[in-house]
Amino acid sequence: MHINQNILNKVNEWLTPVFDKETQESITEMMTSSPKELEDCFYKNLEFGTGGMRGIMGVGTNRINQYTLGKNTQGISDYLKKSFVGEELKVVIAYDCRHNSDTLAKVVADVFSANGIKVYLFSELRPTPELSFAVRYLKCHAGIVLTASHNPPEYNGYKVYWQDGGQLVPPQDSEIIQIIEDLKYSDILFEANETLIEYIDNDIDEAFWQSTVENASFNTPQLAKDNLKIVYTSLHGTSIKAIPSVLAKAGYNDVNIVAEQSVPDGNFPTVKSPNPEEPEALTMALNLADEINADIVVGTDPDSDRLGVAVRDLDGKMKLLNGNQSMVIMTAFLLEQWKRTDKLTGNEFIGSTIVSTPLMLELASAYGVECKVGLTGFKWIAKFIKDFPNQQFIGGGEESFGFMVGDAVRDKDAVAAILLVCEIAAQAKASGSSLFKELINLSLDFGFYKEHLISITKKGIEGANEIKQMMINLRENPLKEINEQRVVCIEDYQSSKALDLMSNETYDITIPKSNVLIYYLEDGSKICARPSGTEPKIKFYFSVNTELPSIEEYNIIEQELDNKIKNIIAEMQLT
Repeated sequence: MHINQNILNKVNEWLTPVFDKETQESITEMMTSSPKELEDCFYKNLEFGTGGMRGIMGVGTNRINQYTLGKNTQGISDYLKKSFVGEELKVVIAYDCRHNSDTLAKVVADVFSANGIKVYLFSELRPTPELSFAVRYLKCHAGIVLTASHNPPEYNGYKVYWQDGGQLVPPQDSEIIQIIEDLKYSDILFEANETLIEYIDNDIDEAFWQSTVENASFNTPQLAKDNLKIVYTSLHGTSIKAIPSVLAKAGYNDVNIVAEQSVPDGNFPTVKSPNPEEPEALTMALNLADEINADIVVGTDPDSDRLGVAVRDLDGKMKLLNGNQSMVIMTAFLLEQWKRTDKLTGNEFIGSTIVSTPLMLELASAYGVECKVGLTGFKWIAKFIKDFPNQQFIGGGEESFGFMVGDAVRDKDAVAAILLVCEIAAQAKASGSSLFKELINLSLDFGFYKEHLISITKKGIEGANEIKQMMINLRENPLKEINEQRVVCIEDYQSSKALDLMSNETYDITIPKSNVLIYYLEDGSKICARPSGTEPKIKFYFSVNTELPSIEEYNIIEQELDNKIKNIIAEMQLT
């Protein structure tokens, strides 16, 4: 097999004494036994995507290891020194349940401390939202969490947070990336200054739990809380360190934990994917809910930023909500609470993303607040909070099962979101309704919006090229009609241009550039294509809508909308 010279140059660099003996031996072994794997390990450098940097663990520039993370950390250290001259620099580091997360977190702490930077390192695994909270609570300049979210077990990752508790955004991200790329591996300072590393745990936990209870509780009577039967699963992840304590502090006593999934385990042995977006992930929780006749099921991904929710439908059966549905029900509840307590002044906003349900815009309009819409990823919603300090942030979410309540945490936060959704369910049940009925009421008021996502996985070099070609085809040969509906507008976030096909006029898109295309159809349907920033996938998002005349017609109308989505997918040949 012929290996590109650029790849060989990188391989040869990693065979020098800068790298440890075990790394060199692994590379030498691959050169003879697995040249294709070797090529994949070195053909590119791991990149920062939508949710930080994620990759398979192993040797090479395209893998998560002590050298790639060490180089990142050295670059961030250099950037911090340049940005905050004369200040005592402080960072906080957390990690999740994945293999090597604890040892990689210590490597990151070592490099920061070797650069004279004070490090607060969590003594055990903690939820990602707690890291975001801790950045501001400890008045740190930056924060790092070692996590690959819901990716498969062989992955790990590295997310960077800034002073505001939000993830890196422009211009800092590109500036830091440039510094990292200019570094040599021999520039990394690995020798720790242990006097600068302080381990943290209980004090931060208590502050985080208390803040969550204060932000996500809304005067639910204790009797209503006692009458809500909850099933909760951490899917082998970090939320077990927070959610049971938060629910108990908030007064929810009937919390039934899925025992088989309660122990943190990077192998995620009971699920195919530890992702609450995947219905299969909550199977054990749903089974327990049926056994004990629970009202609600809640579950989180391994780092506890995404939540899955299931509630009883009109027939009394447990039904999984998608991320758009849970986002809408939580946002509507928050808006109503703010209205009832006369807190709405017209200077508030909610947050959403370009691939999420348009119903968020309808809700904002109805309550006289702004809906700020950004690119995929909660770093953009956090950026809104930072960029508009004179406006109050109520809450916001995205279709990928993430939600943020207020601004104490500046990232998607399943800990607060689960408490909030339990508040909604408890209050609804106490009033003779249900969370599902409240969701239907929104469809009666604003129209029935139905969303669907499909992800197409394309691994390796060939897969990356296939995804690239799919986006080229959609751009250069745009569809004119889909499912017998004319395409009326195409938004291209890579060129920052939109084309109105009815008037043939173009207009500028002010949202930052991204490799995203959105088609709008004449019946109000919306189709979005977006390569993932952290996984070898291309994602297609579909949104359709119609009126819902009555609650009795809910199931019929839902089936009609489901069929419309299926027809669109078939016509676009995405099956």
